[in-house]
Amino acid sequence: MISTLLVAHPWFSPVVLAVLVLGGPVAGRWLYWRPRTAWTVFAASLLPIVLLTLVPTSREVLERCAVSWYLPTFGRVELMANVILFVPPVLLAAVASRRPVVALVGGVVGSAAIEAVQAMAPGLGRSCDTNDWLTNSIGAVIGAALAWAAIWAARRWPRRIGTTGRR
Repeated sequence: MISTLLVAHPWFSPVVLAVLVLGGPVAGRWLYWRPRTAWTVFAASLLPIVLLTLVPTSREVLERCAVSWYLPTFGRVELMANVILFVPPVLLAAVASRRPVVALVGGVVGSAAIEAVQAMAPGLGRSCDTNDWLTNSIGAVIGAALAWAAIWAARRWPRRIGTTGRR
């Protein structure tokens, strides 16, 4: 269903990625001063990952794991969607924890764990794919880079006392 939507509207993934790249550091800077909110939004950002990777499907798995290494391009809509899937949670976890490298490692390891579950649980109707891990990891790198920019901006231009009444 989602793949059909993305194929019908190939502009959607690049637009979402552009919004994340442009808006991510701004939102991250705002969330830097609100770590509880950042953690809450982070938890919500995990829901699409769980729904798109671990919810069982009626599909019969013909091969457990595919080994392929293709870099995402705007024409490969599923690969671009896999990149986008991991940008928000890594960005949010990095801003909330103020540790972009730890969030990046968490995103890469989390993606590998998802692929391992898919490989070991064929009843899910999902097959693991090294390309999914690669593209999720690229998204995690982008998320960590955006978080680094947000953290840098928050420290460079701290919020002013009196603008929100709280510090």
